[in-house]
Amino acid sequence: MNKILPFFAVLLMVLGACDSRGTRTLFVGTYSDGFYAFDFDPEKGEVIPADGEYGSVAKAPVPNPSFLAASGSRIYAVSELPGRNAAVTAWHYTGNGFESLGSQPTGLPEGGEDPCYVSTDGRFLAVANYSGGSLSVYRLQADGGIAPLDSLVFSTTGGPDLSRQDRPHVHCALFTPDHKLLFTEFSADAIGALDVTPMGVGNERRLAMLPADFGPRHLLLEGNRLYCIGELSGDIAVYSYPDMALLQVARADEVGARGAADIHLSPDGAFLYASLRLQNDGVSLFKVLPDGTLEKTGYTHTGTHPRNFTVLEKWVLVACRDTDQVEIYSRDPKTGVLQDTGRRIEVPKPVFVSDFSR
Repeated sequence: MNKILPFFAVLLMVLGACDSRGTRTLFVGTYSDGFYAFDFDPEKGEVIPADGEYGSVAKAPVPNPSFLAASGSRIYAVSELPGRNAAVTAWHYTGNGFESLGSQPTGLPEGGEDPCYVSTDGRFLAVANYSGGSLSVYRLQADGGIAPLDSLVFSTTGGPDLSRQDRPHVHCALFTPDHKLLFTEFSADAIGALDVTPMGVGNERRLAMLPADFGPRHLLLEGNRLYCIGELSGDIAVYSYPDMALLQVARADEVGARGAADIHLSPDGAFLYASLRLQNDGVSLFKVLPDGTLEKTGYTHTGTHPRNFTVLEKWVLVACRDTDQVEIYSRDPKTGVLQDTGRRIEVPKPVFVSDFSR
């Protein structure tokens, strides 16, 4: 099962560098019955069709793999399901197929329902459980498989939205270079933190309180700046890190849709993009100023319900759940502006896309 790949082949396949054919591998997660690997031409901005479903190279069969993470040639996928079916799965990507490395439940007997985010530092795996309101932490085994649950950390409530913050929710988990595990406490309008040591994760401490009704969803750390997008507020909070001084709250959603989703930086760090859903669906564009704060400079409408997306040097790929397409946009590296190419990757209910180059 554990086929050994040359070190450089692993880097070329999974970490986003072009292989000998000049292609990258894109991984697309869905609210369907599997996730997919596609060959992508980074010069032409198009998928190179293969023999798998929807022109993919390969498919990993797992229900509702709505978010993925990578460590070398290992791919980790949540299985976003209720109750005892909620799980995180491990896979070895060979370049032309997926080999299962097993799975673990995301929290039993309760607390791990609807896992929606997964990340890894190569030693530990962290899973954010939305409905469970918890963070599951696992050790990774030598072959990339997942050891049984190591820690289960519960979030709290406290936000003012009694319909959406009435129960604890955790939406994101992020390992940092200074050995912290940060996570968004959606219903508490807070960012939590755990110390990460070789022995495991330490006790929780509250890293920062966000403005009330923020609904923190995703985090992004770049150098000494931490960005957090609020699903409910439609704002992006900018902090200095690690002292967590609030530098700015920038508005991404101008229509109050309460459905902000994801944030990513361009490869050169010059621009930040944010996806927005539920009304006026699209992607907001910000210029990153020298101090790390944001200046809004544009907006691009997309297909219905854009969730996760990925930013490459010349392209932005947006997973639009309700149009069953990953949309491909060209990106001007000088201005950050997007233009719709009209090219699409047709897959059912896509909600994640990445080549794991960042």
